Amino acid sequence: MALVAGVDSSTQSCKVVIRDSATGALIRSGRSSHPNGTEVHPDLWWDALQAAIADAGGLGDVAAISIGGQQHGMVLLGEDGRVIRDALLWNDTRSAGEATKLVQHFGAEFLAAQTGSIPVASFTSTKVLWVAENEPQNAARIAAICLPHDYLSWRLAGYGPVGESQFGPDLNALATDASDASGTGYFNPRTNEYVTEILEHILGRVPKLPKVVEPGEVAYRADSTRNLFAGLIAGGAGDNAAAGLGAGAVDGDVVVSLGTSGTVFSVSATPTADQSGTIAGFASASGSYLPLVCTLNAARVLDAFAKLLEVTHDDLGKLALHSQPGSEGIVLVPYFEGERTPNLPEAKASISGMTLHNSTRSNFARAAIEGMLCGLADGLDALTAAGVKADRILLVGGAAANPAVQLVATQVFGVPVVVPAPGEYVADGAARQSAWALDGAKPEWKIETLATLPGDPQRVIRLQYHRVTSKLYS
Repeated sequence: MALVAGVDSSTQSCKVVIRDSATGALIRSGRSSHPNGTEVHPDLWWDALQAAIADAGGLGDVAAISIGGQQHGMVLLGEDGRVIRDALLWNDTRSAGEATKLVQHFGAEFLAAQTGSIPVASFTSTKVLWVAENEPQNAARIAAICLPHDYLSWRLAGYGPVGESQFGPDLNALATDASDASGTGYFNPRTNEYVTEILEHILGRVPKLPKVVEPGEVAYRADSTRNLFAGLIAGGAGDNAAAGLGAGAVDGDVVVSLGTSGTVFSVSATPTADQSGTIAGFASASGSYLPLVCTLNAARVLDAFAKLLEVTHDDLGKLALHSQPGSEGIVLVPYFEGERTPNLPEAKASISGMTLHNSTRSNFARAAIEGMLCGLADGLDALTAAGVKADRILLVGGAAANPAVQLVATQVFGVPVVVPAPGEYVADGAARQSAWALDGAKPEWKIETLATLPGDPQRVIRLQYHRVTSKLYS
């Protein structure tokens, strides 16, 4: 039995799964935490990856590995292979002004056509421009730009700073895949090529960029990295693309992922180019396209309300089930960390519609779930308007296991909702990718489901949500 490993290096933690390449059976797993914050030194991710691998029992019997990672994170490397400054993560919104400047300079039509997306503060391109404008001494030192999963794969293959790696700082060895590259703001997912004129404008030059590895292709053949791993390393993937691959999404499926951020995306045979900026036209992990809408506020909305009401997540759901659709008029606009879709980086969360009668714990609990999902439902509307089929919703992420979240999802989205069994779908997608690289064919592993619910549209929920948001952000 050949074993393969998949990694999810997310905002909050690093998770490793080790599976049988033929059946997908889970053999063992491990995890390690990441520090909080919107800027993090990438070496802390490397430390967490090593700890998670150790927690999973090591990789001595593993033949191939692939790393899925949080998208957009800006990793800047000097000629010596050392990190120049802390990585700015996707949820760091300081570069909102730079996003506007890029659109003003290049125009929405050019950017949508060339990169599939309109840059927002989350994108790598905007963060590099922020560094160029605010830290010129750091910008002058940039020899290479890569993404979180690129950096970890490169280190795992034996590269890195002098004295800390087997092969030294070979920046030409950096590798990525189209799904993650398509979130940089300077990559064309239709041609699989970098749009170098964008970086020329930002830095006045084009630093080294990772080579783009095809789905199922081997990025590295690692001999030994201080005994951490010897085997094949696949190209990796952005976290959403990896989750779609891990959940087995097919045509007509729309994946709604409730993580630190919320995402709505579909695997599509055709690309999108939305000049409004609502849809990001990313690439998938399987050689097609991944039209995606992202919100900054998802599972942490429930964290905030569980803390406010001094209950567990399970009890928050039980409270919500005692309320009715629409929460008796209470509406949460969940922009706790600003928002990406719609593009409101300075926005704040708000609660409206409270009266002496309806201000109950149950209504607040349900309003939290409804507000979180209504933002994502607006994203689903944008996808379907662009021609994406939505026959059913695949609801994934930790919050998806909550019965109240499942029920409200059927009412907000209005189509059947399938909840795959709880799992690490980003890491599972990466494991599928490593099996693909090892065996030469994309594996067809069975997906277990936790629940299947019919659509039950309750129009009052979204009508009152839109009434409030239109007043606040008309």
